[in-house]
Amino acid sequence: MKVELIKTEGNKVSFKLTVDNDKFEAAITKAYNKNKGKYNIPGFRKGKAPRKVIETHYGKGVFYSDAIDIVFPEVYPAAIAELNLDPIDMPGIDVEEISKDNGLVMLVDVEVKPAFELGQYKGVEVEKVEETVNEELINARLEEMREKNSRLVSVEREIANGDTANIDFEGFDGDVAFEGGKDEKYDLVIGSNSFIPGFEEQLVGKKVGEEVEVNVTFPEEYQAENLAGKPVVFKVKVNEVKVKELPELNDEFASDTTEFNTLEELRADVTAKAEEEAQATAQNLLRNKIIDVVVANTEVEVPEVMVNNEIENQINELSYQLQSQGFGMEQFLQMTGKTMEQFKTDFAADRKEEAVKNVKTSLVIEAIAKVEDVQVSEEEVNVEVEKMATAYNMTVEQVKGALRETDLKDMEGQLKIRKTIDLLVDSAKIA
Repeated sequence: MKVELIKTEGNKVSFKLTVDNDKFEAAITKAYNKNKGKYNIPGFRKGKAPRKVIETHYGKGVFYSDAIDIVFPEVYPAAIAELNLDPIDMPGIDVEEISKDNGLVMLVDVEVKPAFELGQYKGVEVEKVEETVNEELINARLEEMREKNSRLVSVEREIANGDTANIDFEGFDGDVAFEGGKDEKYDLVIGSNSFIPGFEEQLVGKKVGEEVEVNVTFPEEYQAENLAGKPVVFKVKVNEVKVKELPELNDEFASDTTEFNTLEELRADVTAKAEEEAQATAQNLLRNKIIDVVVANTEVEVPEVMVNNEIENQINELSYQLQSQGFGMEQFLQMTGKTMEQFKTDFAADRKEEAVKNVKTSLVIEAIAKVEDVQVSEEEVNVEVEKMATAYNMTVEQVKGALRETDLKDMEGQLKIRKTIDLLVDSAKIA
């Protein structure tokens, strides 16, 4: 294999890649063995015709395309390593020559990460970030605990906003009941806006045993096209009215719901945890401020392909999150009333600025890590593996067995980023 740099324009590089004839011939033989069963040659059983016969029948270059597909992935990584290139997109290939004397000669065009000069990144000045914990926050946390330990109790009165109404209902389009519009003993929180606009308000003032017709109109963007924008009527029966009952905030509450014996002890624990969270939040905000200043100090022309890849990664991440919640992308698109193409277009428009910032930040941090020669040891990676083992209640050996080589590389990369940011934070001047 021979590599010759042809030209560099911005972050686009062209080079000549030559594969000797013997290696290319071996790739042609592989292509022949892979595809020979596709050819029907008179006088030969299918898949038994010799390579020379097939080439005579269909042309000498019949296997060239497949051979190039075989050999290129074998030689391309070594070529970019030799030229010290860092590609950001799939390469373009133009075959210049195929001959016995020169082998396979290709012109390769590829976009690489942009070259740029780092601005000031050490000793940047930022204002201190403080997150305070006040009584209002502590009281809100305790109130959340009361909410979690609340219970619903039946009341004999009219439905009011905030109540939970247990209802039977069935929806009708004209005189015809429509699919998905019926349920029994359904608990509906009045004021939650979880039903069609206007539905919950019409139940306010109703009592247990009452039957009422609720008239509403489905939103124009409703996912069921046969109902979108249509006026319908729901026949509703009120079975029960319930209100949320909160426990009193006292020593008994503390001892019944936590490991503490008194409300004073519980409040002290809630305060300590809130202060710990506030400190962590302040530290993260400070790190982000320092990163923002460092990145702003450097001029980088961010390649469009990297921005598009970042947006695509965000879409994939959203898809994984939906799947983890038992909700597919197809259902999500139905709810939004968009095709995948429309969703991607809108998503890209909304997230482009954020994607550009993310890519620039990544490029700058990576460049600093290189200049500062930030290294990650095997021991540091092992510490992260041990943390994973503890978090997932697994042994270190089980975690290592589940991780692929690429996972460990990603872990190493994340550690390098973290260490680089630590370097920036340690050198920053906090006013």
